[in-house]
Amino acid sequence: MRLRSGVFAASCLLVEALGVALFLRGFFPVPVRSLPRREARGDPPAEPAPPGPGMVSNWTKIPPPLFKKVVIVLIDALRDDFVFGSKGKQFMPYTTQVVERGTSYSFIAEAKPPTVTMPRIKALMTGSIPGFIDVIVNLNSPALLDDNLIRQAKTAGKRIIFYGDDTWVKLFPKHFVEYDGTTSFFVSDFTEVDDNVTRHLDRVLKREDWDLLILHYLGLDHIGHMTGPNSPLVGPKLREMDNVLKKIHISLLSKEEASLPNLLVVCGDHGMSETGSHGGSSEGEVHTPLLFISSAFEKRSGPLTQPKLVQQTDLASTLAVGLGLPISRNSVGNLILPVVGGKTMREQLRFVHLNGFQLSRLLQENTPAYEKDPGYEHFKIAEKSHGNWIKLYLEGNNSEILLNLGKKVLKQYLEALKILSSSLSKQVAQYDMYSMMVGTVIIMEVLLLLLLSFPKALSSRAEFEVPLSPPLFSLLFYLMCLMLCAVHVIVCTSAESLCYFCSMSWLTAVGVMMLISALMCGILSAIAKIFENSRLPLKNPVVSSSRWSEINVLILAGTIGHVLSLGASSFIEEEHQTWYFLINTLCLALCQELCRNNFLLKEYDPQHGTTVKQNFDSIGEASECKNIDIPAGGNSKLGKASSSAEFIQRSDKWISLASPWIILICCRLLRSLNQTGVQWAHRPDFGHWLTSSEHKSELSFLAAVSLLMIFFLVQRRCSLVSKIAMALGLLGVYSYRAAIGNVVFPWQHDTKDISKGITEARFVYVFILGIVFTGTKDLLKSQVISADSSVKSTGLWEVYSGLVLLAALLFRPHNLPVLVFCLLIQTMMTKYIWRPLKFDAAQITIMHYWFGQAFFYFQGNSNGIATVDVSAGFVGLESYVEIPAIFLTAFATYAGPLLWAIHLLCYLSSEVNRDSAAVGHGCFCYALMRSIPVAIYIVLVTGLRYHLFIWSVFSPKLLYEGVHVFITAAICLFFTAMDQNHSHKVQD
Repeated sequence: MRLRSGVFAASCLLVEALGVALFLRGFFPVPVRSLPRREARGDPPAEPAPPGPGMVSNWTKIPPPLFKKVVIVLIDALRDDFVFGSKGKQFMPYTTQVVERGTSYSFIAEAKPPTVTMPRIKALMTGSIPGFIDVIVNLNSPALLDDNLIRQAKTAGKRIIFYGDDTWVKLFPKHFVEYDGTTSFFVSDFTEVDDNVTRHLDRVLKREDWDLLILHYLGLDHIGHMTGPNSPLVGPKLREMDNVLKKIHISLLSKEEASLPNLLVVCGDHGMSETGSHGGSSEGEVHTPLLFISSAFEKRSGPLTQPKLVQQTDLASTLAVGLGLPISRNSVGNLILPVVGGKTMREQLRFVHLNGFQLSRLLQENTPAYEKDPGYEHFKIAEKSHGNWIKLYLEGNNSEILLNLGKKVLKQYLEALKILSSSLSKQVAQYDMYSMMVGTVIIMEVLLLLLLSFPKALSSRAEFEVPLSPPLFSLLFYLMCLMLCAVHVIVCTSAESLCYFCSMSWLTAVGVMMLISALMCGILSAIAKIFENSRLPLKNPVVSSSRWSEINVLILAGTIGHVLSLGASSFIEEEHQTWYFLINTLCLALCQELCRNNFLLKEYDPQHGTTVKQNFDSIGEASECKNIDIPAGGNSKLGKASSSAEFIQRSDKWISLASPWIILICCRLLRSLNQTGVQWAHRPDFGHWLTSSEHKSELSFLAAVSLLMIFFLVQRRCSLVSKIAMALGLLGVYSYRAAIGNVVFPWQHDTKDISKGITEARFVYVFILGIVFTGTKDLLKSQVISADSSVKSTGLWEVYSGLVLLAALLFRPHNLPVLVFCLLIQTMMTKYIWRPLKFDAAQITIMHYWFGQAFFYFQGNSNGIATVDVSAGFVGLESYVEIPAIFLTAFATYAGPLLWAIHLLCYLSSEVNRDSAAVGHGCFCYALMRSIPVAIYIVLVTGLRYHLFIWSVFSPKLLYEGVHVFITAAICLFFTAMDQNHSHKVQD
């Protein structure tokens, strides 16, 4: 079967995307689960039996509730320093007074990554550590099936009311007697989303028909996403939350009865980073305040101490005890003892024993050798000591010995709980190794097939015979299918728990086995053909004088070096430094090539096979963009070429020589704009300076200049209609940013007119669609009606211009210079580097890929989830719409690689003197450059799956790599569609 390079590369990437999806499904683990129990769920363990005959404890029930009503106020993205730091003292005076002098206990709750809302709600209500893949399903939260506090409360007959983030309504359907949910993803809304919660308070607090009230406020999180933690909007929002807490606390105190007190819990689901995002593992993202406020506690006195650190999962166990409910079966949290510290010693021991029994039971069901676990051994020792204490208690011993022994037993229990919780938390990674291995095999086979096809794919015809059809009917193919199916049956029937791949239908599983077999047969056939061709004597042997240039050596060394660096967590955290180093080195190598091309080559250099006349011709091609009329070198005399060269040297030559240095300066400025990574992310950068409220006028000026530069750099190859649409669209971009308060118009002196900017954003979308439609029309015309390369080139550039306008709309104002420098570097490299030096399509493709990766980090992205700008997904939307929001967020995140990839297609298609197979070569090289790091990284991650930083460093990077594969597959399909002209030539 004969295929073109582009079609083959796109097909390989689609198959690789299937392998990546299967690997991701197997890699992201299912958290530890309690097995279904035969005994009744409501039967708690009795107190430890006292030693000796005839003595039995009479306490076999769950302890009664400690609080009558419980109010949980969850303030999204509430960092610990917002309450315990200077901001808390300034903007939350009532809460600060209660913390310092009131009847309360305050803690810092540590959240585990990923620090996004839905997994954190699961952790708070179940006490378990959610799987990392929950960051994906966070966009569409399914119902929570695990045992949880809300379900236990409903089963016990407690009436629950909820107002706030509708994620709760999706996780706990039919659990609330009354609820009002608001979408959590429309981050442009700072006020209405909280007013919708507060408007119910006065009415609900007067009522007595509820036991548990949950309030989830989103405004602070939205402010963080849009303007960061240092925004002037944060203070008023904290003051608003302080007033809400004051109202609730006073109301609960006024309605307390002598029997049972009420409890107010204040917490955050996660914090926020210095840029206002969340999802990662920085201290600002994982540390949240946790306050327990109740008249049951002793009033605080003495010097204020630093709040103790507890785990976020501890809240579920503590609230279960406080409400008189069973602890959730999958909880790995510990009881926060000070909350029950006012109870008798027997009650406290009963509480910690219930917690320890639940944790030890969970350990038994997830660890075969649980009896050797230190936590289980400590628990059994504490349980035995507890039995001795019960014996003394039942004998009526009220001496100091009983109190001291009780304190000792309590200390033993707490130590056992700590070790048990730690052991269970480490077992959160239950990998589906079978699905992972199947995905890895597919990915590695695709990579081998691409590498073996490299020489033929980059040949002048850019097509080759795919060695697939003969093996499909060979004995080897059927034997491999049978063998793989047998392995599948053995694995799926012997596995203790069914893996994802085993849960697929047999038809799908057999299809995957046939795909693996076909790929393997294709690889073996390709290897056999290579050996066969190497043994055949060449009919016309030609001695090649070509050698590897410095650029080729740099490309190979850089690719290998980058792949090897993925095995170290520090290099992944600071991967931007790798790409910055590579593009800087590339610029220096290009400078050397330009100097050699302009100064060192004489009339004829046998090492390069280049004449002075040919160099002049190449410069003449570069000057076409300036409409300089330079006659073709093939029909002119050498004297005329020399005179033309003298003219060109006075202009283009020195610009060409200066281009690499100008690019280096641009890259250095971009590095100063956004600090990214982990080690230096906290350092101030130019972007933070611009986004501060004191420098709004400077930011406005920079945004206006950047938009003007974008217009001048893009409009040069657009049609008149597209130029007008581009100008109006960029004006709309500035109007949108002014409408939402990021920048100001010269005549705008206050912020009273700040809105969501929906009208302005949709105004820009109209022009984006118009420009893309115009370009698409030209592309269809060039593909269907005529094969005019100029029409195709114009159409591609207009599609590219539409994407640039979309990026300008989605980028935050301080990031607009990134777009300007992207266009400027592309223009300079096209006119003054690539054309004069006559690089081949493969080299130019790899340079585009490198710069695309660097601009991914120039945008401020990193390999942590916290740097994803979620607000970009809601530009122009009145409410959360899933598909547009996901598309816009993905485009804004990967704008750098996408724009460089589309520019590559525009450049290769516009080069009329270039080989017609150039687009196919570019598509193949782009697919190969993406496949190499993905395949190697998946192997490395599999080997490092028990690494200490697997969830905080390696897993987010794996998600980024997986999404990048899907985007690259779409890009290669677009390349293939635009390579139809070459297919027509091949058929002719």
